[in-house]
Amino acid sequence: MLRRTATAFILLAFAAHPALANCVCSCVNGAMQPLCTSAIDLPPICPLSNCGIVPPSIKPIQPLGLPPLGTTRCDQVQVMDPGTGQYQWRTVCR
Repeated sequence: MLRRTATAFILLAFAAHPALANCVCSCVNGAMQPLCTSAIDLPPICPLSNCGIVPPSIKPIQPLGLPPLGTTRCDQVQVMDPGTGQYQWRTVCR
């Protein structure tokens, strides 16, 4: 009985621990796309979503430099901030 209780406690402890999210689905240039913090992360399948219209704005100057390891290029794109609902320019590497 003690063994079963200990096993249940350990399983609950791991289940209650929050998972680290390295990839999130976000609105990019008006379409839902996965954004990952590392090139080796497995991107999730994002649900179809209404992202809203991207407001017109001037694209910022692309910074010079090599893309991070595991990526081939970086672009300036508009990403919706879920907290404010506003689009912001971000550098996204693929």
